[in-house]
Amino acid sequence: MAIRPVFLPKASGSPMVQKVSIEFQWFPGMSKNQKQRSIRSLHASARKKLALERILEISSKSEDQLGVELSAFNLRFNTPDHKPAPVEVLFQGGKVFERGGPFMDLYSATPREAKKDERLKISGNIVGFRYGSSDWPLNPQTLFYDWLYISALHQKRNDHLARSLLEYDAFTDIEFNPEKSLSCQAFSAALYKSLSVRGLVPEALSSKENFIRICYQSDRDSSPVQRKMF
Repeated sequence: MAIRPVFLPKASGSPMVQKVSIEFQWFPGMSKNQKQRSIRSLHASARKKLALERILEISSKSEDQLGVELSAFNLRFNTPDHKPAPVEVLFQGGKVFERGGPFMDLYSATPREAKKDERLKISGNIVGFRYGSSDWPLNPQTLFYDWLYISALHQKRNDHLARSLLEYDAFTDIEFNPEKSLSCQAFSAALYKSLSVRGLVPEALSSKENFIRICYQSDRDSSPVQRKMF
């Protein structure tokens, strides 16, 4: 058995996204088939517990093409010099460490190459993020990743993906383990839907300050950031 979160967007109140931990049968193995068996098991357990039907897996292992296209490995946003690149490489390339970064040459790498770049492991603790001339803090903990993902969805080129995403009630990412990582594309997708149904996407994206104020208004976690968990 395993436990993974399911993220539910909320039309009102705070927090904007509800996280529910679901226990389900895990199918070990690295193959796509095994991952998809685990996804089906997770969704079946989530439907039973949450009484929801429309659950979307967002990852490259998704059985739904929409979920594959919404993966941060595939969803594209512009680099600071206006060249489209996957959200994942913008996130990795935007990291600033104690002894290096941001490594903007990663913008031209594949997502897997970017994630495995040795400099991300040997440059010390992460101290923040940078996108162009804009610096982004470590707190709220998923701020920069969420901003990149939601900004990408808000682009005209991704209108069809954003509209289709709104048809779902909950989101998962089978690869996301909250014990090892902080940022999650399924959470970012749920946050986008919550912002969208409240009519707050343009206002949230109008400034860093507004994004923080609107998206994390109930975040009272003042504990130190676990800086290796990105």
